Order: sequence, then structure tokens, then C-alpha cells
Amino acid sequence: MSSASAIALTAFIAWTLLLLSLMEVIRAQLVLRGKVPANGFTPDNANLSPFMQRLARAHANCLENLPIFAGLLLIAIATDHIAITDPLAYLFIGARVFQSLVHLASVSSTAVTIRFTAYSVQIAIGLYWTFKLLAVA
Repeated sequence: MSSASAIALTAFIAWTLLLLSLMEVIRAQLVLRGKVPANGFTPDNANLSPFMQRLARAHANCLENLPIFAGLLLIAIATDHIAITDPLAYLFIGARVFQSLVHLASVSSTAVTIRFTAYSVQIAIGLYWTFKLLAVA
């Protein structure tokens, strides 16, 4: 049976891949419909719709944070300290997905505040995991 830590790690990777896949499906449709040439995309989708720009940023944010949180989860798994990460693993991945969904929905002041709150939950969990893992190292 998989641990909550392993499931959260896999879910984080899957979520990042899902955002990338969504972006690429939409880009492919734009190319096939002749709206954008195949070489007409920028990494941040600056020349596309506001949704596509938010999608690129939500995906980039996952990529920026994946090494940190994957590292912590992998350390816990590899050192048999999942008792540290398992209790908050589902809250962590829930906050990550929620943050991305809010990012996709809006960049209003309220949405940014909600998104920041979800991100703060992840940071707090990451700090907690870090200190606990260091304490048993």
C-alpha cells in the first residue's frame, strides 16, 4: 500500500503534467485552426488569451515548486520517515491544486489573496516537514 507521501508526490507530478497537457492541447488546436503558427508561441503565452497566460504561469509555478516539495517527500520516503510527511500530505496537495485552480480562474485582488493563502499553507507545511526531517537526521 502506498503512503500518503507517495500519493501526494505522484499527484503533484500528475497535476503538473495535466496543466502542461491542457496547455499543449489548446496550443495544438490553435495551430490546427490556423490562429497561431507552430512557432508563434512564447513560454509565457504572452501573445495568447488571458486564460492561456494564467495556465502558463500556473504550470510554471508547479515546476518552480516541485523540486522543493518532491525533495522533502522523497527524503521522507527514502529514510522511512513518512510519519512526518503523511499526516499533512493530502492537505499539501489539496492546497497546491486549489492554488492552481484559483490561478486559472482569475487574477482579481481577491483571487490573488486566496491563491497566496493556499500557497502559504504549502510553505508552512514545507517548513514544518523540513524542520522535522532535520531533527531526525
